[in-house]
Amino acid sequence: MSDFVEGWTLGHTLGEGAYGEVKLVINRASGEAVAMKMIDLEKHPDARQNVRKETTIHRMLSNPHIIHYFGQRSEPAMEYIFLEYAAGGELFDRIEPDIGMPIWEAQKYFKQLISAVEYLHSRGVAHRDLKPENLLLDDNDNLKVTDFGMATVYRLNGRERCLDKRCGTLPYMAPEVLDRPYHAEPADIWSCGIILVAMLAGELPWDQPLAECPEYIAWKEGKLTLTPWSKLDNTSLSLAKKVLNHLPSTRFTLKQIKEHHWMLAKYHEDGKLVGSDVVDGNVPKRRCSANGNDVSRFCLSQPEMPGIEINKMDCMNFEQRPGFSFSQPTDVEDLLLCTPLQTTQHTQSASQNTFQKLARRMTRFFVKMDGDNFAKKLLSVLENEGYTCRVSEVGVITVATVDRRKMPLVFKANIVDMDGKILVDFRLSKGCGIEFKRRFVKIKTDLGDFVSKSTVSWPIAIANHDIVSQSC
Repeated sequence: MSDFVEGWTLGHTLGEGAYGEVKLVINRASGEAVAMKMIDLEKHPDARQNVRKETTIHRMLSNPHIIHYFGQRSEPAMEYIFLEYAAGGELFDRIEPDIGMPIWEAQKYFKQLISAVEYLHSRGVAHRDLKPENLLLDDNDNLKVTDFGMATVYRLNGRERCLDKRCGTLPYMAPEVLDRPYHAEPADIWSCGIILVAMLAGELPWDQPLAECPEYIAWKEGKLTLTPWSKLDNTSLSLAKKVLNHLPSTRFTLKQIKEHHWMLAKYHEDGKLVGSDVVDGNVPKRRCSANGNDVSRFCLSQPEMPGIEINKMDCMNFEQRPGFSFSQPTDVEDLLLCTPLQTTQHTQSASQNTFQKLARRMTRFFVKMDGDNFAKKLLSVLENEGYTCRVSEVGVITVATVDRRKMPLVFKANIVDMDGKILVDFRLSKGCGIEFKRRFVKIKTDLGDFVSKSTVSWPIAIANHDIVSQSC
């Protein structure tokens, strides 16, 4: 694989994983962008077997709604997996906390998800960790299933086996997975149902599907006037009831899901059914969040984070921050955050159209003060909210807490000086994406007096002045 990486420039970090980082790499000649998953074997010597399993499954797959696998490179202390770069980010970043997304948009993504899962099952593969954080979006806003670290082959040569490994993410996990053994297909279908509810309601229905969970018991008893069910229209609720059936033997199959009238309906972008003048008042509409943003996009993964403590503010040095550039957003919230390529003279021409790589999302904003003073304000707000923080010497604040389900939640605030404008860029490191966005909205609201609310057109800013960049 040495020829594969020759001529490829290492770009910025797209996200963090339990075993390492995901970085953007760009071909200096063609401008092609690829996501490179880096697995540190010195820190995680047990990861090599997981990599072998993940890449073996990837080689079996080729589908427009499955992230494309390009290849693997092995070194004594590091494993590299090269994957398709999904510039649209993660599905979770399209879900507005406590609101969801428009029904027409949820239907589009759900259809693509069902198509992907149907393909996986046709190949005898179970994903076993389906959730919005593992669903990416490409440049054309099409869904791509990713992260096959927990996937397994459950059917081979026509023979199917039951699974017994308890794996996945608890709020998305089927009840039989907690009991074991279980059939692969109904378990994946259950996770799809939870994703559907998250898209339509902007919240998860329960911590885990157990008798000890009152929200789950209420669902089984048919108490549908409670949230999130009260946010769904009758047709959406009908589908959710069929998919989230406690008994896997009577749970809807993928074929039955595809034939359900919710899947066959055609919705206008205003929420109306085609040919109907009636809009169900319970259908969530696209709206701005509490901080004035529309929903946008981002990529991430989920690492473990050790105990975190606050460092001294004098360790921050914004002049050591790497340069960033951006090009002409219509609003400060739609900023295109980019990293310059380090190119040589003979590759400048090819680099002009790929100098910047898009990573849009709603969890960022400009502020009205310098970076040092804003960092102090931000730390004060975080401490008042009971967060545990650590400040790196280059201005990145790592925030750790637990969410409402007592699960770890870790995110980072990256403070960047962009040609005299201070950008604060939040991204999730570990935990629930919806809960992260809910926390972000509260933090931004608390900092409202310092957040820039102006709408402007920004000129192109060049971080590497040796290259004349084109617009993103």
